[in-house]
Amino acid sequence: MSIYDFKVKDAYGNIVNLDKYKGKVLLIINSATECGFTSQYEGLQLLYEKLKGEKFEIIDFPCNQFGNQAPGTNAEIASFCNSRFGIQFPIFGKIDVNGNNAEPLFSYLVGQKGFEGFDAKHPLSKGLDEMLAKVDPNYKNDPSIKWNFTKFLIDKNGNVVTRFEPTVDIEVIEEQINALL
Repeated sequence: MSIYDFKVKDAYGNIVNLDKYKGKVLLIINSATECGFTSQYEGLQLLYEKLKGEKFEIIDFPCNQFGNQAPGTNAEIASFCNSRFGIQFPIFGKIDVNGNNAEPLFSYLVGQKGFEGFDAKHPLSKGLDEMLAKVDPNYKNDPSIKWNFTKFLIDKNGNVVTRFEPTVDIEVIEEQINALL
């Protein structure tokens, strides 16, 4: 099984078969428009502009499961991303990434690469750790997605290579993408 076996809905409700991305390196993210990590859109767009001609694509899935930080409609989210950050990569329909209603693609991604911890150097890591530990003292052993802007790197064959928590710097992500290109 690979990500090419999945179908997802775009922001307009159309079914998209992910096999259309065969041969490309992908960065699949769950995002939110009102998150402390929303400013990552700027770095992601710059990365996209730099690498999009190199058989690279970013696929963005808004998610409202973490603090209701993606409250808008698909159209409102796309408009925000375009006007505020000039986003040119595809923004798909809003989804759940955890729980009974999780998008099957994300259940697969989490099954391939679980949670390995936040980057201790990032200023928001301590707060995330404390907040998550209050809800579930054993959260570090659960592979689920912990917050918005979690990213999965997929190679040209559709294999999940690595998972980046929202606390990982874009430069680290870019290095690993370049290694796959």
